[in-house]
Amino acid sequence: MNSRKEQLQALDRLLTIMDELREQCPWDKKQTLQSLRHLTIEETYELGDAILDNDLEEVKKELGDLLLHIIFYARIGSETGDFDIADVANTICEKLINRHPHIYGDVDVNDEEDVKRNWENIKLKEGKKSVLEGVPQSLPALVKANRIQEKVAGVGFDWEQPEQVFEKLKEELGELEAEVKTANSKAIESEFGDVLFSMVNYARFLGINPENALERTNKKFIGRFQYLEGKAKEQEKSLKEMSLAEMDVFWEEAKTLSGK
Repeated sequence: MNSRKEQLQALDRLLTIMDELREQCPWDKKQTLQSLRHLTIEETYELGDAILDNDLEEVKKELGDLLLHIIFYARIGSETGDFDIADVANTICEKLINRHPHIYGDVDVNDEEDVKRNWENIKLKEGKKSVLEGVPQSLPALVKANRIQEKVAGVGFDWEQPEQVFEKLKEELGELEAEVKTANSKAIESEFGDVLFSMVNYARFLGINPENALERTNKKFIGRFQYLEGKAKEQEKSLKEMSLAEMDVFWEEAKTLSGK
């Protein structure tokens, strides 16, 4: 691996390239914080895909893309005199030192849960009115539900045992079933949301990230469905021409080939 000196040289090289692009490239010169925002979100999702696929070469590349965006934002901030990359780095350094008193202070902790509780309490002392202020409004609903539950658990608002969460999930499923019989769409939507929220909570107690779990299932389904499409093409048929029974044969084949 590269030495600390080589790592710092690489970052300095990137900063120099960013300066040159900002000064000389027509596209880079036009970019703003707002114009880069959606690209940054896209790059973050691409990094997430690479991590799920455990493709470390792609993880390296996608981290580079994200690092470029951070450097880009910092360069724009320096042009307006609001902040530069040193301000960005120093700000996160100070935050990390302040929020880890068990490392940089005299606070004792026993485990990870103690660290999480301290983290949330420190943030409240910093002036935040709610532990939920740190949950971005624009997060996808599934990710947001998980972060909400992690945040409130950090200050002790949580179930004690996984079995309690599972019982709550069954309770919510029963309420959903009851509303389905009434055909009240608003009530059904509300209860369906409660079921999903409970599922996310149960996943947390099982030590499972619900977003990762669902995305792995998405990828699994896509792989199997594309296998089905390929088999239909081999038979010179369209899926619309095939019966469900015919399709199910290839679906089961795909499950066997994928190992589950």
